[in-house]
Amino acid sequence: MRGTSRIIRIPRSPDGHVTTPRTRRAAALLAAGVLAVSLAACGGGDDDEDKGGDEGRGGGTPGTVTLPKLDGETLEVAAVWTGAEQKNFKQVLAEFEKRTGAKVTFVPAQDPIINFLGSKIAGGAPPDVALLPQPGAIKQAVDKGWAKPLGAGATKELGKNYSQGWQDIGKVDGKQYGVYYKAANKSLIWYNAQVFENAGASEPKTWDELLTTAQTVYDSGVTPFSVGGADGWTLTDWFENIYLSQAGPEKYDQLARHEIKWTDPSVKEALTTLAEVWGKKDYVAGGPSGALQTEFPASVTQTFTGGDQPKAGMVYEGDFVQVNIGETKAEVGTDAKVFPFPAVGDTAPVVSGGDAAVILEDSKAAQALATFLASPDAAAIQAKLGGFLSPNKAIDPSAYPNDVQKKIAEALIASGDDFRFDMSDQAPQAFGGTPGKGEWKALQDFLKNPKDVAGAQAKLEADAAAAYGN
Repeated sequence: MRGTSRIIRIPRSPDGHVTTPRTRRAAALLAAGVLAVSLAACGGGDDDEDKGGDEGRGGGTPGTVTLPKLDGETLEVAAVWTGAEQKNFKQVLAEFEKRTGAKVTFVPAQDPIINFLGSKIAGGAPPDVALLPQPGAIKQAVDKGWAKPLGAGATKELGKNYSQGWQDIGKVDGKQYGVYYKAANKSLIWYNAQVFENAGASEPKTWDELLTTAQTVYDSGVTPFSVGGADGWTLTDWFENIYLSQAGPEKYDQLARHEIKWTDPSVKEALTTLAEVWGKKDYVAGGPSGALQTEFPASVTQTFTGGDQPKAGMVYEGDFVQVNIGETKAEVGTDAKVFPFPAVGDTAPVVSGGDAAVILEDSKAAQALATFLASPDAAAIQAKLGGFLSPNKAIDPSAYPNDVQKKIAEALIASGDDFRFDMSDQAPQAFGGTPGKGEWKALQDFLKNPKDVAGAQAKLEADAAAAYGN
């Protein structure tokens, strides 16, 4: 799982990566919100024959989009999703099967998914559709000749249901390749409500207030933060929120495109700020070595188990944290609460991520699935199951299972094109999306030794220069 971010103009760098400006309005919406269609059959084109959908299918839920009859057709869909996320997505695929007659198999993928797909393609067995978690991965798939453009059906559905910004981050060289089925608000900090009550701690709005809250929690006898350091992507998200708020959107875009170096003073300032948490004695559950052995799911569950003495009082990550909270006895909105990532600079950060469906084996069935995933019909199914956020503006907010998720979703849609996409997801995968390498590894090393800011910068710049080729 990765993260999501956004103005009406969507600038594209020379290598095709997209960046999107964020405004103060988006941050205000999140701060206030979090807290307090018929379509022709889509066989890869304009063919209207064999319209099916619900009519005569004998199953499925009536929906807004008409799908073709696909009896006897088979599809494979690959994604890195595991656990509850995979289980919930399979319910979406099951609905597609009911409405079309096709048979869909989910293929578990590994990170980095581009490498996984490369081995499948080399072996002559590529999946028909893959969910790619980075715009950079979409461009790589296009450059390698793997990805196929979306047909008229999926493109039309996108035009109806998505803001221009969400459409554009799925494009390469002006052609639509990706359907951003899943989004993420990656500017949230979740906390154990009982811990805060016992400590007399309050929800912070600024970075300085967050440090005060952390000390208050620490003084009550609970470690302030749980960090899933075994998964390097969680560490990049910490950095990006601080950098976006402190350095500003223009610098964020420049660093995302490697137009400025990681040795820039703005990076030094952000890493120094980050070290105020990572480098504070006993502020991170298990210390640096413990955090580096803690995977993301465990970083969440250990925050909401253990009664009055959980391993930590807070855990940073996106709205999808709710899936992992659901594996504990804690109730979202009661036992597990959330506040926006505090403002480090003048404005609180709004960072997003997402997963886009991309067709690798073009067919009527693959195009139909892309169309279905671009419709509110598909997203509403997974929205009801929790731990899911969609950029699809046609979804009724009541589909979300609780007020917390509903407000997060409403804020995302209300922000329109005003967001910034996860920086590491915009980078070449060798730098921003590979376990044990690049940014993931450099920040894991920095978590281990937060005093070595200059060393972290030098390593980040060397890896970035190699990956970007500049």
